[in-house]
This record gives sequence, C-alpha cells and structure tokens, in this order.
Amino acid sequence: MSRKFFVGGNWKMNGDKASLGELIKTLNSAKLDPNTEVVCGAPSIYLEFARSKLDPKIGVAAQNCYKVKGGAFTGEISPAMIKDVGVHWVILGHSERRWVFGETDALIGQKCAHALENGLGVIACIGEKLDEREAGITEKVINAQTKHFADNIKDWSKVVLAYEPVWAIGTGKTASPAQAQDVHDKLRQWVKANVSEAVANSVRIIYGGSVTGGTCKELGGMKDVDGFLVGGAALKPEFVDIINAKQ
Repeated sequence: MSRKFFVGGNWKMNGDKASLGELIKTLNSAKLDPNTEVVCGAPSIYLEFARSKLDPKIGVAAQNCYKVKGGAFTGEISPAMIKDVGVHWVILGHSERRWVFGETDALIGQKCAHALENGLGVIACIGEKLDEREAGITEKVINAQTKHFADNIKDWSKVVLAYEPVWAIGTGKTASPAQAQDVHDKLRQWVKANVSEAVANSVRIIYGGSVTGGTCKELGGMKDVDGFLVGGAALKPEFVDIINAKQ
C-alpha cells in the first residue's frame, strides 16, 4: 500500500509573530512536493496566526491538548478550542511532555482518545531514552507506549505514529537510516500483531530526531520511514528541503 509521505514541523516554544511570519512566507512561496502532507506545530498562542497566514494546503497542529472539553484546567487547551480556530491536528506524547512535564502513558492515551473523538488528527509520539537503548529495551519501551495509544484509538486513519528516540532530539545525533528502519519495521509488526494487518499497512510511521536537510533523503528512502517530525530545522529554510526529501 502506498502511504502518503508526511512531514511535521514542531516549532516547540520558539518564535514570535515577526520570525514565524518570515518562516511562513518562505513556506508559502516555496515549491513543495504536492505528494507530501505538511503540518506545522505552532505554540498555542500562535495557532490562529499560523492558520490564517499559512497556505491552506499546509496543515497546522497544536503541540498538546487536554483530555476534556473544558473546565477548571488553568493553562490547558481542548480539542474543541483547537478546532474553533481552524486547526485540525495535535501532537501528543512528545518526549518533552513525558520527561520534562511528567505526563504518563495513561494520560497521553486519554488525551488521544478525546482528541480523536473530537475530530482532530493525532501525531502520536513514542521513543526511548539513551539509557533504555543502551540497556537493549528499545522495543519493550516503544511497544508499551504504542499500546497505550492503541488502546485509545478506534479510527487509525487520523493517526500518524512518530518514532522519536529521545537521545536524538536536539542533540545533533540522528539514528542511522538502518536504526530508524529497524525500529519502524518492528513497530509495524507490533501494529500488525496487536491491531490489524490493514492498519499496519496503512498507518504512517514517521521519524523524528535531529532530522536535517542533509540527513532527510537517506532516512526518507527507508521502506518503513513515511516522513519526519522535525524540530530545530523546521524553523529554518532547510525545512523546504526536508519536505521535498522524496523528490
């Protein structure tokens, strides 16, 4: 089955209207591969700004959301609010949410269920830390994280799995193409065994972890790498090269 290449840009807690406006101008004027789906993850305060300025063919994602529609949850945003400003994606389970802010697998799964029930697409992040990779438990860790997502997903058509080895995020280290392919293949086998063969064949599994214009073509050439979730490079003009990695 042919899976549409997917490139997400996670702007994290970076930028202001001036710098993001310049980035948006660059993206809007660039010749982007029409066969690649592109989604930019903006800080919540700039979601409406990004959606109003970006070309409609480029999607926008919130970087997080909560598990209920509304209430006394200071500082949180809900899927209903995200949709209300014209945004249709959310990033959930990012390693920074897990390891900096202490979000549990269970909470992330609940957020995923609520986001999907409310019509958002979910970029579902999983990945092991360096000590876990060195201990040889990468597969055990990512399978457990994926199970918490899978237990909360009824419709996989709106889900993109993002494998992000924590040791490769913002460090300049990148999993080799062979390492990325190995984990993506094992993930697909897990989905086949625990969800269904149809979902395993159709779900997009993207790679994140210091992806650059220099590394994207080889990584994107791997059989089970269906795109990228890009951090630092998503704020630079080279993001266009990453979007066009398959050309």
